[in-house]
Amino acid sequence: MARNRLKMNADKTQVIWFGTGQQLRKITVRDIELLSDHIPCSESVSNLGFHADSELTMSPHVDSVCRSGFFQLRQLRAVRSSFTPDCLKTLVHAFISSRLDYCNSLLFGVSGSQLKRLQSVQNAAARLISGTRKFDHVSPVLRDLHWLPVTSRITYKLAMLVHKCLNNNAPPYLMDVCRPIDSLPGRRRQLRSAATGQLFVPRTNTNIGRRSFSVCGPVTWNSLPAALRTAALSASAFGRALKKHLFDS
Repeated sequence: MARNRLKMNADKTQVIWFGTGQQLRKITVRDIELLSDHIPCSESVSNLGFHADSELTMSPHVDSVCRSGFFQLRQLRAVRSSFTPDCLKTLVHAFISSRLDYCNSLLFGVSGSQLKRLQSVQNAAARLISGTRKFDHVSPVLRDLHWLPVTSRITYKLAMLVHKCLNNNAPPYLMDVCRPIDSLPGRRRQLRSAATGQLFVPRTNTNIGRRSFSVCGPVTWNSLPAALRTAALSASAFGRALKKHLFDS
């Protein structure tokens, strides 16, 4: 009786296999039976608005962000003259920048071509606000708007998350993988890496493994200047110093 009461909406249920191309080619299961429904395996799925594909290239998510971003820019361009500069900035942030920043830490390690596509959306948004032409150099415009480029925004998001982990302001499953080198058993405290606040980076042999937070979080943290690698800074002070560093680098 209890089993018969269990229901599932097959139209809203997705199943996907994750792995390398070589691993995926060995899989023969193309659908899974759940509560008497057969759910076909998908090549990409959506979870809380983020689109992931089987090999985690993030191409479906980038496609979605670029398609949505350029659509919104076309709409805003048509009515641009009706808004003040401040109002236009607010609308661009609401419709464009927020989409570029959403779950962007998951884009660590994706191909440069995917990041370049996202950067083109940000560049177009900056030109819309500033009124610069298509082939004008956009870096000064981004700096004037205080917008970090897409790659730096990913670094910023990861570094801020690690800082929260070191200050016990993150979920335990994230804090557990951010381990200072001087806190590990058998590690000498006089090691240079321990004295400069570096984190332990676990070894991995796969590209997907290098993109996990347990690896990319410490790698991002260790790439910061020694003056920034301290949990003593408040979140706001660390954020300001980090943004300045990313602008200057």
